[in-house]
Amino acid sequence: MDSFTQLEGMTAPLDRANVDTDQIIPKQYLKSIKRTGFGDYLFDAWRFLDQGTMGMTPNERQINREFVLNLPQYQGASILLARDNFGCGSSREHAVWALKEFGFRAVIAPSFADIFFGNCFKNGVLPIVLDAKVVEGLIAKSDGKFTLHIDLKSQTVSDGECVYDFTIAPALKQKMLNGMDDIDMTLEEVDLIKIFEAKHKASQPWLFRG
Repeated sequence: MDSFTQLEGMTAPLDRANVDTDQIIPKQYLKSIKRTGFGDYLFDAWRFLDQGTMGMTPNERQINREFVLNLPQYQGASILLARDNFGCGSSREHAVWALKEFGFRAVIAPSFADIFFGNCFKNGVLPIVLDAKVVEGLIAKSDGKFTLHIDLKSQTVSDGECVYDFTIAPALKQKMLNGMDDIDMTLEEVDLIKIFEAKHKASQPWLFRG
């Protein structure tokens, strides 16, 4: 997993609340468990006017020119601004895969659905919770030229004029800074795991008899 320390990026405003995971990546694209190949279908029902199938590229689709992520000024945005309860709905991890492959490394919202929030940390996308009034102001400023600077070490978001603090659990912060997924974090404790297994086998040997 890619580490996350700092990000200087353009913002794109998704001015909608309660965006669920089926809107982020619809169910018809969940046939693959690979972590790639989903960026083309991010917000599929909003980005396109026709029905797509897995394998179709955006060039083969009828694009909705009015949807924010299709507007020229937001191409290349790496920070998504959203409203309350972003990522609600089903627990599909594909939603984060699609956001990351599309180019987003951070999502800023007043609140997130719990499972989506956790899935972000498993895949190198930083979810940042800021006050609803702050997010509203950032969305209002997001004109295609508006950039933010995110510093995970100091836990701050800056727009060049104001600095906003955000909170994050220490373990999740280290996970992002070091670019570690759940398997990496488990392997960090491999020596302790081996010691535990040896003690367990010695104290209850009957469990290990063939």
